Amino acid sequence: MADQQALDEVVRFTSDLIRIDTTNRGGGDCRERPAAEYAAEQLAGAGLEPLMLERTEGRTNVVARIEGSDPSADALLVHGHLDVVPAEAADWSVHPFSGEIRDGVVWGRGAVDMKNMDAMILAVVRSWARQGVRPRRDLVIAFTADEEASAEDGSGFLADEHPELFEGCTEGISESGAFTFHDGAGREIYPIAAGERGTGWLKLTARGRAGHGSKVNKENAVTRLAAAVTRIGEHEWPLRLTPTVRAALTELAALYGIATDLTDVDALLEKLGPAAKLVEATVRNSANPTMLEAGYKLNVIPGEAVAYVDGRYLPGGEDEFRTTLDLLTGPDVDWEFSHREVALQAPVDSPTYANMRAAVEEFAPEGHVVPYCMSGGTDAKQFSRLGITGYGFAPLKLPEGFDYQALFHGVDERVPVEALHFGVRVLDRFLRTA
Repeated sequence: MADQQALDEVVRFTSDLIRIDTTNRGGGDCRERPAAEYAAEQLAGAGLEPLMLERTEGRTNVVARIEGSDPSADALLVHGHLDVVPAEAADWSVHPFSGEIRDGVVWGRGAVDMKNMDAMILAVVRSWARQGVRPRRDLVIAFTADEEASAEDGSGFLADEHPELFEGCTEGISESGAFTFHDGAGREIYPIAAGERGTGWLKLTARGRAGHGSKVNKENAVTRLAAAVTRIGEHEWPLRLTPTVRAALTELAALYGIATDLTDVDALLEKLGPAAKLVEATVRNSANPTMLEAGYKLNVIPGEAVAYVDGRYLPGGEDEFRTTLDLLTGPDVDWEFSHREVALQAPVDSPTYANMRAAVEEFAPEGHVVPYCMSGGTDAKQFSRLGITGYGFAPLKLPEGFDYQALFHGVDERVPVEALHFGVRVLDRFLRTA
């Protein structure tokens, strides 16, 4: 079991990493190297030989391997990203890069996404070095750059240029799973991610006839774009249930004593109450307009207008997504992927999933573990190019009122110290026997 030093270190590491500003503003505007150096130093202190790898100067990744006791076992990838999304200090109760520990809570950008998990990994690995623990299977530890943008400098670079570092890895774990979800009726649910919707970030371009703003113009690019964006934003996507989501609905229905009627999923979701939040975003594809660009002067009709759409599609749903976008954009608007990544699905009847469930249940016997599909995505998408099946497993035991999902990319991001201690214990238990 993780020792007291590991419990102390996970808090300190989380705070230290938060204080290292690794804001990723996109377009290459980020520098993860100081955080990578910090992680590498801690790994080296555990007797490992971490490699630091860069595609672009300052965009640093760290990879290390721990040899397991069973050479015949497949290796497991344990990965976390070092970058964070921007934070506006004026909006926060504390400075987002202070790493302040107050009233048993660690505050700052990255506290849940995902410097907490980075800290847990480091704390567990270092505790094993002190105790002489060796896992059953090889573990590949990876801390990546650029997850909050394109991953081109992070997991994409590692998967494409350094696949040899992940030799033997068949499965991986990372963020967004095994956290406490309170249903408002006294139940604690621990969703473990066994799937991700695909990423389809779109650029829409409407072209028309430029002209004077006072003249009639039936070929107005702005009008054409606005019509397409409205159609996309108002589109009702059809229901599509993947095996992971079916399993989630079945287990949640059983937990609440509800008949599992998958012929009327919307009615079933309504009966699940707050727990429906775990599933409702992943029963359909989606496309949300997010940005508009057009014009340079009020009285000039521009010849071109551009919009951006955050699209997500379910495993097996990309063809339908493409076909639907062709119809919704119409003949006067072109669309293309500005960023595209695959949808993922992982089995919920695997020994690895069973071990994750058992590890959570050992330290949260009152909890109810269920599978779920992430509405967004992680570095598991890039590592899937290497044949690695990804799960979301970054355990945290959170008190009621702590809305984990709202804190992702939110103001006043924070994590309780006790949640970090729980995470270290569960992660330690799982990785020893995985």
